[in-house]
Amino acid sequence: MSNNEEIKRFGEKLRYLRQREGLSQEQLGNMLDVHQTHVGRIERGAKMPNAAMILKISRLFRVSADVLIKDELDL
Repeated sequence: MSNNEEIKRFGEKLRYLRQREGLSQEQLGNMLDVHQTHVGRIERGAKMPNAAMILKISRLFRVSADVLIKDELDL
């Protein structure tokens, strides 16, 4: 899997988790202390979050960082 595919897959996982919890991009952005456009960029695969953001996301959705980074979360 290429780097671009991994970034896109991360975004798909984030969108899935956010929608599963019934959160808007704005609500998630507030919880992560980022603007909703940043969340949108991550979900579209235009941006990969840094390690600190990945840890925040994993804690928020109660999944391991490995699940977010590796291709182990079935949508």
